[in-house]
Amino acid sequence: MPVLQCNESMSKTPKKSSKTRRWSAQVTKRSDALDLESDVFKGKDPHRIALSLKRSAERSKRRKGTPYQSAMSMLNFYINRAGKNLPQNRKRLLERAKDELRDVFGRK
Repeated sequence: MPVLQCNESMSKTPKKSSKTRRWSAQVTKRSDALDLESDVFKGKDPHRIALSLKRSAERSKRRKGTPYQSAMSMLNFYINRAGKNLPQNRKRLLERAKDELRDVFGRK
């Protein structure tokens, strides 16, 4: 029976292919709930981002929740999946888009 040395580990995980690591990008592009405008999250105006998300959510027939829930969920998903790779100024802009989204849906 072979003996494991200290530097060997039995819990090594195989490397993931780029296809499996990019699943979140595919969700953003081809969401089952919303048909988003291309590059909606790359915009510079939080109000326009919010309006675009609202329009997509209201037109969708496949969403499970309310339009507000779907739009906010997609925005949160994008922010969370970007994580530490999202520049601080971009994150601030997207957080303002969340406030704008609440406004355009009459929430607050």
